[in-house]
Amino acid sequence: MTDASLPEIDVAELARRHAEGAFVLDVRQPDEYEAGHVPGAVLVPLDQLGDRQSEVPADKPVLVICKSGGRSATAVKALTGAGYDATNVAGGTMAWIDAGHPVAEGPGAG
Repeated sequence: MTDASLPEIDVAELARRHAEGAFVLDVRQPDEYEAGHVPGAVLVPLDQLGDRQSEVPADKPVLVICKSGGRSATAVKALTGAGYDATNVAGGTMAWIDAGHPVAEGPGAG
């Protein structure tokens, strides 16, 4: 993203934080998520985030991912505006897969 005020990390940093147990929020649609996601990522589609914001922990950092970084940037703006410590994952799930990181499939987080 080109917005310098948007907190953002790359997938290498996501992998490091993921290994430490970071909360990963996936804001894609269910069919995209089921086709492949970061293991352990919690699905809350962007169009449902306002109604389901209570499912996002307010007491720890939230790493937000989508397909390539656009929807997650929108989610990060909304979450940081609501007081969350949220960070966008540049390149999204496509970059995660391209980097050879593990991918989970199916509807459940994990």
